[in-house]
Amino acid sequence: MLSIAFVIVLLFNLAWFGAAFHYFSLKQFSAAKVLVPHTSRDSPLFLTIAASVRFLGAMNLAFAVLSLLLLLNLAAFPADSQRALLLLTFCVAHGGQFYFNVPIALSGGRKGDALWDVLQGPMRFIFVVDAILMLANGATGIAYYAR
Repeated sequence: MLSIAFVIVLLFNLAWFGAAFHYFSLKQFSAAKVLVPHTSRDSPLFLTIAASVRFLGAMNLAFAVLSLLLLLNLAAFPADSQRALLLLTFCVAHGGQFYFNVPIALSGGRKGDALWDVLQGPMRFIFVVDAILMLANGATGIAYYAR
């Protein structure tokens, strides 16, 4: 049963990290529009943000490829401790992206030209999915350690 959970969590990681790569690296101007208020999009900093989010996409690509390689080579990491370590690493990846949005969410999101809005639109979806996948990876990783 835990092996099935491992595969399911890896599939979700692959889909999520792959989508993040696509959005942040290949649709960087759309991503930048979510982060930069409409009133500031004529600023040269908008182009800097658009270029910078491509790095976020590239990091997500690495996690997507790792998820895919794990799915294609399940026998390469058969030990519970190995799988736990991998899942807890994914937990940290999702958790870090979630954690740094918490203060923005708690402050009410975008206020005027400040920050992005974590409470509405695409950022809320990203915020919620990162939280869910952080918990899924963490719980499955802990279950492997506890076994």
